[in-house]
Amino acid sequence: MAFAVIPTNANAFLVTLLVLSLSSSIPLSSASIQQDFVMCLVDNSDASFPMQTSFFTHDLNASSFKLALETSAQNLRYLLPSNPKPEFIFEPLYETHVQAAVVCAKKLSLHLRLRSGGHDYEGLSYVSELESAFVIVDLSKLRNIDVDVESNSAWVHAGASIGEVYYRIQEKSKIHGFPAGLCTSLGIGGHIIGGAYGSMMRKFGLGADNVLDARIVDADGKILNRAAMGEDVFWALRGSGGGSFGVILAWKIKLVPVPETVTVFTVTRTLEQDGTKLLYKWQQVADKLDEDLFIRVIISPAKTSTSKERTISTSYQGQFLGDANRLLQVMQRSFPELGLTKKDCLETSWIKSVMYIAGFPSTAPPEALLAGKSLFKNYFKAKSDYVEEPIPIEGLEGLWEKFLQEDSPLTIWNPYGGMMAKIPETEIPFPHRSGTLFKIQWLTLWQDGKASEAKHMEWMREMYTYMEQYVSKSPRSAYVNYRDLDLGMNGKGNDAREWGNKYFKGNFERLVKIKAKFDPENFFRHEQSIPTELE
Repeated sequence: MAFAVIPTNANAFLVTLLVLSLSSSIPLSSASIQQDFVMCLVDNSDASFPMQTSFFTHDLNASSFKLALETSAQNLRYLLPSNPKPEFIFEPLYETHVQAAVVCAKKLSLHLRLRSGGHDYEGLSYVSELESAFVIVDLSKLRNIDVDVESNSAWVHAGASIGEVYYRIQEKSKIHGFPAGLCTSLGIGGHIIGGAYGSMMRKFGLGADNVLDARIVDADGKILNRAAMGEDVFWALRGSGGGSFGVILAWKIKLVPVPETVTVFTVTRTLEQDGTKLLYKWQQVADKLDEDLFIRVIISPAKTSTSKERTISTSYQGQFLGDANRLLQVMQRSFPELGLTKKDCLETSWIKSVMYIAGFPSTAPPEALLAGKSLFKNYFKAKSDYVEEPIPIEGLEGLWEKFLQEDSPLTIWNPYGGMMAKIPETEIPFPHRSGTLFKIQWLTLWQDGKASEAKHMEWMREMYTYMEQYVSKSPRSAYVNYRDLDLGMNGKGNDAREWGNKYFKGNFERLVKIKAKFDPENFFRHEQSIPTELE
């Protein structure tokens, strides 16, 4: 069912919507919610919007609604028929539309879910288990990017993907970049608010460490910049996770210098090639390498070359801010055990190095980053850990036994050190700094939906329990952008400290105090949002 641009006569539009809803047999409660919200939008926004491409309901156009809901959603586990669905999805075209959406949701007591890229690991940007009636405000159409090389900065709207941001930066300059995510389809709004780590983190810190300003809509529908929101709220926005303090409209980011030549490589070793000993050595050196060098390890089961038996594959994927000759010197001095050769190295531009790590084909042009589509859609469960002491050989061997019991497990180990160890853990809410050797992302993936979910979830939890002895303690830390509802949820009788301290350590109580002052009615909330008080 198609709509034209909203008529300036709001009453005429309401009549139109009423006729359409009645003819479409929309349940009265749903129709009332939709009509009241649209009327409120008309009254509170000074910019018109085309209904057909901005407002999606299941009742008026099921196929368009399904497409709008699922296009950017990454975890298929939260798109099953049994999962709660929003009353509707609203895709603002202008910042004033976002203001109106907040005002109207508050007026009508509707719960908002905010989505920029749809990558929330537990689907919190498009599913609500706690609220009976919720709507999605999807910021994907707010994606303007304004790069100012002269001031080494850029304003980027929340709906832009990090890949788009990288592309627009290199469009203006081959010697500027931004230290953020490895997955280029991430929406930058939610990415930075959780910290935003990437392959230049050891040189420049996180994306959130390189934010100069922000524009948000608060619970009263006001647009605030850094000066207007105050330093406490600006501090809270950079690493506390999305959906707690307001709607991120845009970030002002600081550009960083990158060389004209960047070198990348991938070297893979299996257990039969002394993979366990090599990984043990990597743990000892990864955080101490030259700050220009980032080497992560991607670990998964693989077929052996001589039989149908499975083994463990460890792929060392690196990015070096410099040429291959200097890289080989660094490696010979610091990590000769990997056996890196000139043949393993690919010298390229910074933008192409980003695409290499993101998994694009070598022939893909930089324009492929503008598609902003996720290359990763699966049913999955994820967890995270931080490691402060090398995991011993026997610990690794026990982990391999666990991995070989599961169908499609995956773990990615990302090195810390460098700039990450120099920034105080209270500088922003993201606290995982000095003393951290590396971060672990745990994943298990499957394709048959609900049928085998229980089996894979059980494996993940058993593996996580096994690893407890080898990872950070008091608290056992976790990364908020690898959302994990197993750690606890609001509204379930849990003490929020159970999950809050794991994500934020000692910064959690400060976040709670700022939340209580800035959003005392807890308008912006979800299963793991910052609460206004602690038990």
